[in-house]
Amino acid sequence: MNSGPVITLDSLTVRLGSREILHQLKGDLRGRTIGLLGPNGAGKSTLIQTLLGFCPPTSGTASIFGHDIRGKARSLRSMIGYMPENDSFIADMTAVAFVRMMGELSGLPKDAALERAHEVLFYVGLGEARYRPLGTYSLGMKQLAKLAQALVHGPRLVILDEPTNGLDPPARARMIRLIKEMRETDKMNLVVCSHLLRDVEETCEEVLILKAGRIVHYSNLEEERKANKRFVELETVGEDAGFTEALVGRGCECVPVGPGRLKMVVPVEFEMREIYVLAAERDLQLRRLNYRRDTLEDIFLKAMEHNAAPQNGTIHVAPKLEIK
Repeated sequence: MNSGPVITLDSLTVRLGSREILHQLKGDLRGRTIGLLGPNGAGKSTLIQTLLGFCPPTSGTASIFGHDIRGKARSLRSMIGYMPENDSFIADMTAVAFVRMMGELSGLPKDAALERAHEVLFYVGLGEARYRPLGTYSLGMKQLAKLAQALVHGPRLVILDEPTNGLDPPARARMIRLIKEMRETDKMNLVVCSHLLRDVEETCEEVLILKAGRIVHYSNLEEERKANKRFVELETVGEDAGFTEALVGRGCECVPVGPGRLKMVVPVEFEMREIYVLAAERDLQLRRLNYRRDTLEDIFLKAMEHNAAPQNGTIHVAPKLEIK
């Protein structure tokens, strides 16, 4: 695998008509699986289309595996597989004919495209249905066919736009399993764009959150998982009498969020029983104690709380998550 950045954003700005959709995006993305999040209108689709070469940058640029997208769109497309959100099938065409055609469009010779079409359809679970017309496929089967055409030419980067959109639980579980398998092969990098935070949290190592065309948050989820942070919410009755200071002295990060209420990040070596001991020593009553791990939903909602995104739109690599 390439040891450099998968995607580099270099002051990338994109204007469509009179509207500036992406504003000065900067930073490097290096994860095997990169999650792209944001509300409707955040610029996610424009960023994908720009990386694919369909929306030219107004200023700045981006690169994929070190190749500048300006003037390199055709060669870059042979390195990229794209699973679009919307269906774009020819209903009367069989799956194997469709995937073969997409392989040829991606640069494969005719015979190699046919061989790869059979292989990839079996891989995604459509081997027995590969001669059926696509118009007869269920929604879940169509999603798998879109995934197959994105993989047929052996791309180094695969962009998945809403891969579990509309799927029932068993079909969603199958799609998530396939994404995880692709990630573990170590032969390709993935960008997963989804409005389902659970999907991104399950499959991605990095997360980039956009709002109003700017980067509002970046998280290296893999490092956060390795850090094994524990989050505690406390509510007490009585005078603090040095309770907060005692917790800080034992390595806890504490933030008061109201009278008698604390949010804490607890170190790995900290034993939860110490909270009860410290409270008893100060005659404090513990009314409530919630213990949990931070979630991607917490991160996303906090990013959306800000009325204005950072003006520079820059990725700040591996930031510490704030207590929320």
